[in-house]
Amino acid sequence: MEVQSIVDRVLRRRRPIPTGLRQAPQLSGGLPVIGHSVEFIRNTIELLSRAQREEGEVAAFTVFNRRMVAMFGPEAHEAVFRAPDAQLSPQEAYKIMTPVFGKDIVYDASPEKMAEQLKMLLPALKDRRMRTYGEAVVYETEKTIATWGELGVVDFVDFCRVLTNFTSSRCLLGPEFRDGMTEEFASVYHDLERGVTPIAYINAHLPIPSFWKRDRARVRMVEMITKIIDARRRDKRVGEDFLQTLMDSKYADGRGLSEHEITGMLLAAMFAGHHTSSVTTAWTLIELLRNPETMKRCVAEIDKVFSNGQLVSHAALRELTFTENVVKESLRVHPPLFLLVRVAKQDFVYKDYFIPKGTWILVSPTVSHQLPEVFRDPARFDPDRFAPPREEDKRDFAFISFGGGRHKCLGNAFAILQIKAILALLLGQYDFQLAGDPIESDFQGLVVTPKEPCRVRYKRRAQPTVTLAMAQELAHASMTAPSVEAAPPGCPAHVAAAPAKPAGVCPVAHTAAPVPETAAAKRLTIVLDQDVCQGHAVCVGEAPEVFRLGPDGKVEAILSQPPPELHDKARHAAKYCPTRAIRIQDA
Repeated sequence: MEVQSIVDRVLRRRRPIPTGLRQAPQLSGGLPVIGHSVEFIRNTIELLSRAQREEGEVAAFTVFNRRMVAMFGPEAHEAVFRAPDAQLSPQEAYKIMTPVFGKDIVYDASPEKMAEQLKMLLPALKDRRMRTYGEAVVYETEKTIATWGELGVVDFVDFCRVLTNFTSSRCLLGPEFRDGMTEEFASVYHDLERGVTPIAYINAHLPIPSFWKRDRARVRMVEMITKIIDARRRDKRVGEDFLQTLMDSKYADGRGLSEHEITGMLLAAMFAGHHTSSVTTAWTLIELLRNPETMKRCVAEIDKVFSNGQLVSHAALRELTFTENVVKESLRVHPPLFLLVRVAKQDFVYKDYFIPKGTWILVSPTVSHQLPEVFRDPARFDPDRFAPPREEDKRDFAFISFGGGRHKCLGNAFAILQIKAILALLLGQYDFQLAGDPIESDFQGLVVTPKEPCRVRYKRRAQPTVTLAMAQELAHASMTAPSVEAAPPGCPAHVAAAPAKPAGVCPVAHTAAPVPETAAAKRLTIVLDQDVCQGHAVCVGEAPEVFRLGPDGKVEAILSQPPPELHDKARHAAKYCPTRAIRIQDA
């Protein structure tokens, strides 16, 4: 209590609290001068869990004289994620990534330059382009398991890491990098990942081995990517990948990107996509094997969709609704990032809590996803919590595995699609069982992975339901076919560069079953949340008669009250929006 009183007095002296407000309650424990630093470094998640248990929605603590406030629950999340960047800055918090991404890139750049850089990535992140990356996932998964044989044992965490290294390198860096890839890339990337730890929030340049390896890996990664850039420019080759998008991009002043900038932005995209896909694929299979009834339902759904020879396509994967809920439940229980951070650049008020300028604000998906008032029986692995009528993720800012608001992960929809594709190919071909290794979490980095080794036994099914040869044929055809065609009449001009399809077919038109209209004359109103829209344009592809992209890259509603014949399309647009920026209001 004496230490607690000293800390409280010091914090009060720092800034006067406005009348009618109060400071965030201080977490118990802590040591003089260093506060909760030891606990933060040793076990950040347990510190945050204790903060929520003891103080509830808001809790304050100190780490090396840095005041931190942790906030839990949907209301608190919304306040943080909707706050303007000028007030709560993600840039200030994520400068820990500067040694990985590079100086003056993304979070280390000025807000204006960061906005320009992210805008450069958008063409490679549009819904139309994302769908083509799925073909690479199918191709790489088939190629990777082609050597498995009839039965065997594999460290599944390592398998997922290698596989998503292959898919990431093909989608981001192109086939020439992927096809010439050696074990060095995986090793270099691993060293970069291991250099991002909670201690980096204190000082990202401490003289410790993991940071030395991180810095050497960054230099080597620039060399590897520069080699591809030089070869493309020398041979006048053009790719369909993130690398080409960045090579062709220019700042507002007409300047192109340097190799240093291209590498940094590619690494930013790779960290966002690779982490989620690799870790969540591993956790999902582990949870399926720990929950046999859930596994049976998942396999039954895959068998139903693919047993008639249907290809592993974007449309087919949309039919795997239970499988998607399994992936989402894995993301709830094992969110890839257990800590999301903002720094208060201005004073911030939440309810009657006064949070002064300079405070670090922490949001933890890992802790918040275990709140029983938000997720019923949270300790239970229950994919049905995301299905009607429960739909526990429908509550705004409750499910935050990908963050939230305008900074929500740009590739979240693709990540889920990629994981579903991998699971369909694996579970359609093989039966699996755990090999007996203890299932534990590895907290060495900011991404919580299953601890290795985490081996599983596999055995080819007597009657596989996913035909790999057909899937591989589709992938090969799609990856070698012309990628640009003219848009047919009525198809939005900005999607004209979609993968080749039969003449007269809009390349992004959905093929999912229509949502039945219960009352033909029912009135429907479109409500757009521009604050969270990121311009993926999924809705434009689903309902081009209802939505369009505006000049600022945000979606606009052409028809705020579409006629009944467009209601199904509008509902699909809302359903598949990656950021849930669209709401449907029925009269």
